[in-house]
Amino acid sequence: MILPQTPSFRLDGRTALVAGATSGIGQAAAVALAEAGAKVTLVARSADKLEQTAKALQERGLSAETLALDVQDVAGTERTIGTHAPFDILVNSAGIARHGPAVETTLNDFDAVVGLNLRGAYFLTRAVAKTLIAAGRPGSLINISSQMAHVGGIDRAVYAATKHAVEGFTKSMAIEWGHHGIRINTICPTFIRTPLAEQTFSNPERLRWIEEKIKLGRIGEVEDIMGPVVFLASDAAAMITGTALMVDGGWTAD
Repeated sequence: MILPQTPSFRLDGRTALVAGATSGIGQAAAVALAEAGAKVTLVARSADKLEQTAKALQERGLSAETLALDVQDVAGTERTIGTHAPFDILVNSAGIARHGPAVETTLNDFDAVVGLNLRGAYFLTRAVAKTLIAAGRPGSLINISSQMAHVGGIDRAVYAATKHAVEGFTKSMAIEWGHHGIRINTICPTFIRTPLAEQTFSNPERLRWIEEKIKLGRIGEVEDIMGPVVFLASDAAAMITGTALMVDGGWTAD
C-alpha cells in the first residue's frame, strides 16, 4: 500500500518579500517565513527600522535583507521590484487605519488610507506578479486583509472599504493568474495586539465590543498569523487560491 505524503510546509530555497515588515503582523510574517527557510527581504519606508528588524532576525540565524521602499510610490515600486529577481512569495502587510465616524471622514484621511491599503497593495501585488509571469515562475502572493473585509464596524467605514476592495482584486487576480501557477489569497485577522490597535484597546467601550464579538474570548496575537502565512506560502496550500483565510476567533461566524 502506498500512502499519501503530507506536502511540505518548508520554504527552503524560496525568496519572500514582506511589505510592512518592521512591526506588527508584517514583522511576524517575516520571522515565520524565515524560520520556514525562506530568504526574506524586508520592505518599509524607514531604513533605520528595517536595519533593526533585519539585525534581530540575523541574530537568530535567519536570512534577512532590507529594501527601503514606499509602496505608495507606484512608479518607484514597480521600477525597484523589476530590478530584482522574481520573489516566490509576497506578504503585503503595509497598511494604516484612521478610524472615526463616517460623517466625519476627511478627504485627507480617506486618501491616506485608500492610498496605502488599496492603491499601494494593488500595485505592489501587480509588480511582483509581473516579474513572476515574465520569468515563467509560480508564486504565492498573500495580502493581509481583515475581518472587516467581510463585515462592517463602528468608525471603520473607510478602513472596511479598502479591505473589501482588497478581497475583490485578490479574487480577480487569482482568476487571471492561475494558469501561470500564481496563487493569491488573503489572510483576514481579527483585532491583533499591535501598535496600530492600541488606540482601540485603550477605549473600554470598544474593548468590550471586541471581546464580546470574538468567540474564542481573547484578542489575537501576532503569533496567530504566523502559521497561516507559512501555510499559504507553502506547498501545503498548493490548491488554494482566490480565497480568504479567516483568523478572526469566530467573529464572522454569526
